[in-house]
Amino acid sequence: MEEKGKLRRREPITDTQLLMTITVCIFVGMYVLAILIWGGGFKKPQMLFDMLNDNAYLIIISCGLTIVMITGSIDISVGGVTALVAMVGVMILNGNLHLFDGIIAAWGLSESFRIVFALLMSLLIGLAFGFVQGYLIAHLEIQPFIITLAGMFFARGMITIISVDPQKGPQALMDILQKRIEMPWLGSPNKKGVIIPARMEIGVVIALVLVVLVYLLLRKTRLGRSFYAVGGNRQSALMLGINVRHSRFMAHLLCGLLSGIAGFVFMMHTGAGNATNATAAEMNAIASSIIGGTLLTGGVGNVIGTFFGVLTLSTIKSIVTTSGLRDPWWQSITTGAMLCFFILLQSVVLMRKNKGKKK
Repeated sequence: MEEKGKLRRREPITDTQLLMTITVCIFVGMYVLAILIWGGGFKKPQMLFDMLNDNAYLIIISCGLTIVMITGSIDISVGGVTALVAMVGVMILNGNLHLFDGIIAAWGLSESFRIVFALLMSLLIGLAFGFVQGYLIAHLEIQPFIITLAGMFFARGMITIISVDPQKGPQALMDILQKRIEMPWLGSPNKKGVIIPARMEIGVVIALVLVVLVYLLLRKTRLGRSFYAVGGNRQSALMLGINVRHSRFMAHLLCGLLSGIAGFVFMMHTGAGNATNATAAEMNAIASSIIGGTLLTGGVGNVIGTFFGVLTLSTIKSIVTTSGLRDPWWQSITTGAMLCFFILLQSVVLMRKNKGKKK
């Protein structure tokens, strides 16, 4: 028993674990530095919860992209799907899609059932995009970038077709969806000394649950292990008896499903549908996944790292804004610089680790 314990302790850290650890350490160091230098809002727990509230949908689509990128593929349609789902959801809540009005009237359902219909449509739209794109990529072997680029254009175009004008959800239903969880024990005093409780949106709870579920899928299931094997080396995966086409198809199907859920969470947060919703969300999701330690070459990645990648990206933007650089291009410049830094850091760390293995 003692010998087994020693062998377990001597197991080398994997590339996935190493890159995730680096991301977590950088995020913690960056946030502590922000507290020490800028103070103010960074000292209040609500600042962190605001980051989570604003980026709950991004956490979800980043998890989907992490799955796809682990298999060595890519999906740039996630932002368009998220925006389309948000628009359709708001239209259902507003009663602009008459099919659901007929069902509600025929069955004698309350208006709150529109939320259930909006959720079901979100899942169906996400699954439809994931199914079609996954089939074309996995079974017809068409380049993922081309297929998902077409998917992005299609989703954005559909938004303008189904509704030219921006939509806003009815206040009564949005009050249900936007109800926040209050945490008085994490509250902060205002200028009058009154404790203001920290507030977290329901969408954050959904995002955190999905992070845990995707983590368990990747680490504890046969399908999750097949994603890593396919991304690492497809020929080796085939020799091990893994169905490469099925694994790639399932990765895109799950990514589509998560994009649908992200669209519903985005609608919960904003309460509005607009053709410009979730603009550049796919780029931010890819950046978050890379910062979190997911390699574009495949075979390496972890959703816990991706989660901290989203928080790192959000912290950078908050620091830039707090510094007085409120113009949007400054955020783009710092995001690009940070992304280059993480890619370079990952390359150096993995290179040194591989050299150490050879010795």
